[in-house]
Amino acid sequence: MQKIKNIEDGVRLRVQHEDDLWALAQIVRSGCQVGMMGFRRDQSTGTQESGRAKAAERKAMWIVLNAESTEFQPFTDNLRIHGIIDVADIDKGSHHTHAVSPRDELEITWRGGISESDRSLLAEAVQDSGRGRVAIAVVESDEILLFEIAQHGMRQVGDTFTLRGGGKREGKATEIRIAFLAKVADQASKAISADMPIVICGPGMAREQFETLLKGTGVGHRTLNIGTSIGGRAAANEVMREGSADAVLGEFAMAKQVRLIEEGLVRISTNRAIAYGRKELKEAVDQGAVESLVIEAGMLRSDDFWTDAASQVRAKGGQVVQASADHDAGEQLMGLGGAIGLLRWTIE
Repeated sequence: MQKIKNIEDGVRLRVQHEDDLWALAQIVRSGCQVGMMGFRRDQSTGTQESGRAKAAERKAMWIVLNAESTEFQPFTDNLRIHGIIDVADIDKGSHHTHAVSPRDELEITWRGGISESDRSLLAEAVQDSGRGRVAIAVVESDEILLFEIAQHGMRQVGDTFTLRGGGKREGKATEIRIAFLAKVADQASKAISADMPIVICGPGMAREQFETLLKGTGVGHRTLNIGTSIGGRAAANEVMREGSADAVLGEFAMAKQVRLIEEGLVRISTNRAIAYGRKELKEAVDQGAVESLVIEAGMLRSDDFWTDAASQVRAKGGQVVQASADHDAGEQLMGLGGAIGLLRWTIE
């Protein structure tokens, strides 16, 4: 995300990457005004020619909506903002939808100015601008999984690649396995863009062969090879949790979320300094005990209780991490009520 300039009670932005749309989907809601270029049909231009009606022209114009709702699907390049036209050359008061994509510019204003949580998330999106996505390939001798990691989400790319049958005949097992790895390496090189780094991980040595075969495709992916204690989807989570891929993942927002949530789960299992649930978290916040509040981003914008709690945490020197539910650790967070507090001390 690029911030072009501040405007009265708002900001003008340029969307640079698909990941920016997730942040916009959080900060745009009822009560905002959103302006960007759009098209409307000018009904005054419709005419009758040879007995046929000529369609009205679509005219480009700057349209400002009173936002009502948004639609966004993670890992897509389109955010839809629905609302009522407040400013435009025509059709004021009509329903309209802004379809926001990378490279679009828009202005957002908030009634009474931007909130603390929105300002924080927007600053994070601007800071993260330019960080591309990362792929993770979990490689075992008979199964390979591909994942795409974004700032706030994780998805599996394609189906699970599995070697089934044919490998038990004497003298053929090695050949069949290598052919399997080569086939998947070729398919992975086509499914993952050349500028996306690939973290290759897994519990055995098949990942070494896979890396060699992947480089042999000539696509030129940057790779990082890491051993894990387990295979499958859990291996991808281990890579993010343990920080072993920081050379590639760096300060990815999702990697930070995963580590804090995993730390919270460890503290729950060992009865250490942790709080979850409204009652426990309120007590911890009131005492100034919360060092890190990890909370699903939408909850901050739908409930004044959480808005006030986040403000208190920041005021008392803690950090507020706005998490997504679009990855495994995020789903675990939602299972705990959507928010956990990592504490400075244990509350009895």
